Amino acid sequence: MNRDELVAFLDEYLQVSAYPDKSSNGLQVEGKTEVERVAFAVDTTLRTIERAAKGKADMLIVHHGMIWGGLNYITGIHYKRLKALIENGLNLYVAHLPLDAHPEVGNNVGLLKLLGLEPIGPFGEYRGLSIGFYGEFEEPQPIEKVAQVIAEKLDTTVKTYEFGKREVKTVGAISGAGAFALEEAYRKRIDLLITGEFGHADYLTALDLPQSVLVAGHYKTETLGVKALMELIRERFGLSVFFIDEPTGL
Repeated sequence: MNRDELVAFLDEYLQVSAYPDKSSNGLQVEGKTEVERVAFAVDTTLRTIERAAKGKADMLIVHHGMIWGGLNYITGIHYKRLKALIENGLNLYVAHLPLDAHPEVGNNVGLLKLLGLEPIGPFGEYRGLSIGFYGEFEEPQPIEKVAQVIAEKLDTTVKTYEFGKREVKTVGAISGAGAFALEEAYRKRIDLLITGEFGHADYLTALDLPQSVLVAGHYKTETLGVKALMELIRERFGLSVFFIDEPTGL
């Protein structure tokens, strides 16, 4: 299909213009005008670009793009990545916060669905907009059981910090670096915050609130959105698609 038609669909479906984001969302790098095969990945790296090109993709759709608020100099790694994209005629499309927050294919609704939960409300206010969701079990669940389900379904290592409740009913989900919502989770009586990464200061904040947290890896928690979007593109447009898995272990 025509690249611009696909980009227009993605822009509207993901509402890329609605989110104040450090990422330059949308079509970051222009390539071939006709798209038959689309690669999906979490990150824009030389390796994902090269694997997309080797797989004969015409477009690479990612969660983490190459441009975060603009480029001052096209040197070093920026030059290498841009050169690889241009030489292969590869379109680069980026959806950062829009893909976290999407109510159908987003990372955060995806985390809840792993637990069999449907979102019942927005959660995780960032720059005036909520990018996460929360759901609720019918009966309280031990954190250990929740952690086991997430670990198995995401194929990831999970850490839990049981500073608040140890049996949880209400669960909030923010993929990647979601610890900014610790105090909001506590205020809204969300028993468990599921996120991707957790730093030293985050630990101390959770301890003092107190707030229970489940940490499942920045990379792994952000594979859900690109995979869900990949299936949507396959079904809606009949394009050939494939996922490039480049886990960081973080």
